Amino acid sequence: MRSLGFVSLAVAVVLVIACSPNGSATPPGTTQADNPPAPRQTDAGSSAAQTGVTRGFDEDAANAPPPGFLFARTGGGQLGQWHVRAEAGAPSGANVLAQLDADRTDDRYPLAVLEAPSVSDVRVSVQCRMVSGEVDQACGLVARYRDEDNYYVTRANAIENNIRLYYVRNGRRQQIATWSGAVTANTWHAYRFEVQGDHLRVFWDDQLVIDHRDATFVDTGRVGLWTKADSVTYFDELRITPL
Repeated sequence: MRSLGFVSLAVAVVLVIACSPNGSATPPGTTQADNPPAPRQTDAGSSAAQTGVTRGFDEDAANAPPPGFLFARTGGGQLGQWHVRAEAGAPSGANVLAQLDADRTDDRYPLAVLEAPSVSDVRVSVQCRMVSGEVDQACGLVARYRDEDNYYVTRANAIENNIRLYYVRNGRRQQIATWSGAVTANTWHAYRFEVQGDHLRVFWDDQLVIDHRDATFVDTGRVGLWTKADSVTYFDELRITPL
């Protein structure tokens, strides 16, 4: 009888093992949460949204648009000409991204937007140099970009000597904050835009110049670069960091 009891117990153990999810025994009291599945692989956009992006342009071919960007325009006039350009004294070493089309249309806002990541809370920074322009000499940073008619933008203007913060909604630009101070042309400047919840902050050469709250856009969106009218502007060392 003892022998039969031992055989019955062995058969029961084999059945338990065979019926377990991976063919192995699950200890009593263990749930699926205690043994989670392997992490799902993320695509490049998801990875960028978690770790951030740094874009210099030294590895990109000169005299052509850089890969990984979408090019758009708010308002009228030409789309814009965004080309990588060899530039002595570039912050990163050799190349910059330049907006070279000098179309004088006043309500023309060319955009170069990164395809990834798409994030809500973000720090976007760049080195920018306003080279020329008679209507405007501007460089700008974009966040929470939905499309060419809906996004936040901060821009610096060397003709007006000011920095402003706008939202663009349904193609209409609305100023929500401003700062007046030295914005010099043909000089490299450190420009930074931080968006976290409804808190928007702008830094110029490491100085906090705008601190504002606005909830026009709260969802995720792309980030990018912006100019106005006939501004010829150079950009380098673009960095995107999720917050």
